[in-house]
Amino acid sequence: MKIAHLSLLSAICLPVYAIADSTSAKLKLDLSDITVSGLSSGGYMATQFHIAHSDKVSGAGIIAAGPYYCGQNDITVALNQCVSKMETPVDLALLNNSATKWAQEGKIPSLENLKGDKVWLLHGTKDSKVTPAATELLHTQYKNWVGVQNVTYVNDKPFAHLFPTKEKGGSCLTSDAPYLGNCDYDAAGAMLQAVVGDLAPPSGELSGEIVEFSQSKLAGESAKTMAETGYTYIPKPCLEGAECKVHISFHGCNQYAEAIGKDYVLNTGINEWADSNNIVVVYPQTKKSIFMPLNPQGCWDWWGYTSADYATADGHQITAVMTIVEKLAAGDNND
Repeated sequence: MKIAHLSLLSAICLPVYAIADSTSAKLKLDLSDITVSGLSSGGYMATQFHIAHSDKVSGAGIIAAGPYYCGQNDITVALNQCVSKMETPVDLALLNNSATKWAQEGKIPSLENLKGDKVWLLHGTKDSKVTPAATELLHTQYKNWVGVQNVTYVNDKPFAHLFPTKEKGGSCLTSDAPYLGNCDYDAAGAMLQAVVGDLAPPSGELSGEIVEFSQSKLAGESAKTMAETGYTYIPKPCLEGAECKVHISFHGCNQYAEAIGKDYVLNTGINEWADSNNIVVVYPQTKKSIFMPLNPQGCWDWWGYTSADYATADGHQITAVMTIVEKLAAGDNND
């Protein structure tokens, strides 16, 4: 059984250190049991990362996203079928066949690796940005791949298109920056407990550090469509040499740090759960682009703006994020 652990965040101001200063020693990270999560485009990316590295990823938490390869390397298809509307029905068999073909070609691992993985899905009833029909299709995909008993689907909460929290963010009924909702609902905790299993309660006060790192220096050319700076939360025991799990959390469109600061990194509630369960949380970051490749909202690539391989292990952003995690585990730093 593949297992992972994660944690919530406190309201205190955390010092931020360069990776060269804080993690010059090698972190002991279990890269055989990674978990992922994400909102909106980050949800699409979390699914893509899960499928592309199912030999290393054991579970995924997805908020407000549709099925794997929904965009089909075509922005028109993505906008007309996978976001706020579904003008024509999505051919789920076609999407699944693409995954099967890529597994046969070695672009993703065998889909058999997905069996038994834990998946948590959420779609708010007030979400007008992503049609519930899209998330229903993702639900169907995952039930077939991981098993019905391994999927938790929350679709009865009056949440807009945002990351629901216990007490952070703005109105739960509107989708406004920083896209965190004060919903009296701990989505981070519900997701992590469903995906990971038995967890210690979240920390009331964080023990570790939010650490900045250079995405370009760690991942090189594969990170060219991403921001210069990424972030990670490292609990104190992990900084001191304890063996720790890894969780990767992908922000949504217009939710990258240049647009909203560190709100997503600090206030989803993931860090507190990670703190008390020895989990290092990696927060990779995109950037907006008004030129080719066009990405004016700083979304993760779920429709093909980086390359036709965007949804496979050969995808630039998927490669970059895995390389970043591997380099952090190896103790590589900005130098």
